Amino acid sequence: MTRLHGSALRLTIFVGEGDTFRHKPLYGEIIHRAHKAGLAGASAFKGIEGYGASSLIHTSRLLSLSEDLPVAIVIVDDAARVRAFLPQLDDLVTEGLVILDECEVIRYVGRHGEKRAK
Repeated sequence: MTRLHGSALRLTIFVGEGDTFRHKPLYGEIIHRAHKAGLAGASAFKGIEGYGASSLIHTSRLLSLSEDLPVAIVIVDDAARVRAFLPQLDDLVTEGLVILDECEVIRYVGRHGEKRAK
């Protein structure tokens, strides 16, 4: 796994919570593939409200529409590694949005064995 500090590329993939790949959540498949590819980090975030190409608003406030809330998967690594991962999304994402952003990473690492000041 890559350890980042400095310039990086952030890949954000927006899909629906109900989107699946082989009967499993799509966001989980993307996270597992990113991990298998050795990317530095990936997380999925569930939205509470949003809309996409259909212009239908999905919200957690209405039970009838809450089954397909937006999910954002965020992956960060160096630009070459992120770009090498993009073809995998072609196999997975049938409807969604992908955003690439240059970013700067500041990594904090715990100090094992040191006592924290109170």
